[in-house]
Parts: sequence; C-alpha cells; structure tokens
Amino acid sequence: MLDRLFQALVDGVLQGSVLSLAAVGFSLIFGVLGVINLSHGVLIILGAYLALVALRTIGLDPLLALPLIAAICFGVGYLYQRFLISPAIRRASLLSSLLVTYGVALILQNLFTLVFSADNQSVRPDYANSFDRFGGITVNRLQLIAFAISCVLIAILAWVLRRLPIGRSIRATAEHELAARLCGVDTDQIYAISFGLSAAFAGAAGVLIGMLFPFAPSSQEDWTIFGFVVVVLGGAGSAAGALLGGLLLGIISALTGAFVGPAYPNAVAFLVLVLMLLLRPHGLLGSAFHGSR
Repeated sequence: MLDRLFQALVDGVLQGSVLSLAAVGFSLIFGVLGVINLSHGVLIILGAYLALVALRTIGLDPLLALPLIAAICFGVGYLYQRFLISPAIRRASLLSSLLVTYGVALILQNLFTLVFSADNQSVRPDYANSFDRFGGITVNRLQLIAFAISCVLIAILAWVLRRLPIGRSIRATAEHELAARLCGVDTDQIYAISFGLSAAFAGAAGVLIGMLFPFAPSSQEDWTIFGFVVVVLGGAGSAAGALLGGLLLGIISALTGAFVGPAYPNAVAFLVLVLMLLLRPHGLLGSAFHGSR
C-alpha cells in the first residue's frame, strides 16, 4: 500500500511538471493581457505535430527539435497577437478575443484533421520505453527527462521575467499599461512578445506531450482546459504559480487514478477547481499582477 502511494506521488509529480509547462504560457497571457486564450491547446498540439513531422521526414529526435519548434511557435504567437488578437481587442473589446481564439482553435483543429487525420498519433523515440527502478518505485526515463526539461524551462521564464529588461517591461505593462507607456515602453510590442513567449512554451510542451501521450487534433480542447485549471490552482501570471498548480493537478490525478479509479481523475480535478474558485479565486500564490486588476 505504501509503495503504491509513493508510486502515485512520483507519477503525479512527473506528469504535473509537464502540465505546468503546458500551462505556463496560458498563465502568462492571462496575467499580462487579461485574455483567456482558448486556442492555447491547439498551439500545444501544433508543437506535437511539428515534432512528428521532424521525426518522420528527416529523422530528427524530438528533443533536438524542441528549440527549433519553440522558435517557430514564438513566431506564430507573435504574428497571431499582432494581426488577430490586437485588432480584435482594439476594434471591439477584450471579450471579443474569446471568440477570436475559439475560432482559431476550431480552424486549426480542422486543418490538423485534414492534414494528419483524426487518428491518435505519437512521437516515440527508441528510449521512450526505458525504465529505471529506485527501490520499489518504477520511473519511465522519458518522464524523468521531461520533468528536468520542464523545470529548467519554467525556471528560465521566471528568470527572464525577474531579471532581464524585457521581463521588467512585461511586468510593468501587466501592472499598469498607461504608466508603462509613459515610461517609454512599447506596450503593443510587449503584448506581442508575451504572446510569442506563451506560444513558444506551448510548443515546447507539445513536443514533450507528443512523446509521452497519444494526441489528436481534438486533444487541443483537453489541454486548454488543463491550462485553465492550473492557472486557477496556482495563480495567474506567475511561473511559480504554474509550476505549483501543475504539480498539484498531476498529484491529484495520479492519486485519484490509483486509489479511486482511472475514470475519475478529471471529475476530482474539476471538483478541486470549483472549490478553489469558491475559496481562493486568485489561486494559491495569487495573481502576479493583482495590484493593477
């Protein structure tokens, strides 16, 4: 019984780290722009499909392709915000961005279905089925690699937001746009860069997700929902909040699957979501930019 508990906790932490990476971009956009990006999941799936194409066409290992895929997704996110999100907000309202992002998600989902079919796909290199044992705990080697990559990338984002000039500009714009403009910050550029960063992290997460889980065009809906749950649990705009929220969601899902049943993790996760919205709507760490909201 104790070994089963420890195994579930380890599985939850490893899975939760990938959930954190998948959600950190969603959290950033929600915290900086105030936009609920309903196309976030489709950007994750875009990363998975790019990894699949790289593996099948030129035999490039998904982990080696990850930096290139993240860079491509950054460009996609930057242009997406510049030419779709920003005009929609400027000409209509912030609420219109919901309709735009939802429409983009449906369009890309159908495009992926047309190109790749609706069947489940996977990006499984040879080492994906290697396991290590630590005492009575069995750990998939690929999950360990994904855990390390997720933690490193989230730490890099936190460092960028705290230490680099671009990060300080992002935080200033999020806290008070007018004050940032008066200080000479090009807030339109900052919003586009923030969206690009969000897409880059979504694409990187998509590579790892494609290696760990089967995916299909319709999977984008699940990953958008997971991103929202992680933000509610951890708090908006915070890399640490995304990490905490993802780890909690992973542990909750793993414990539920191990001790309640494999059909119930999503139900329990949404029960926790409802309780968090009632008891602590800003998440465990609060909103990183709550002072201006």
